Amino acid sequence: MIDLKYISQRRLELGITLQTAAEVLGFKNASNYLKYESGEYKFRADMLPKLAELLNCEMQNFFND
Repeated sequence: MIDLKYISQRRLELGITLQTAAEVLGFKNASNYLKYESGEYKFRADMLPKLAELLNCEMQNFFND
């Protein structure tokens, strides 16, 4: 299961806006990205490498044990 709290906290720690995250993942606006980060939609596997690069972390950090 993807650790949405980690993703959100990491983004905030790095000062990355919702809009920037949205653009990196190919969304037009922040509200679309927020639906993924809040759990309304599920991140697809092809999004995770881009997200890891944006958040300067490893993909394995996204998963709970």
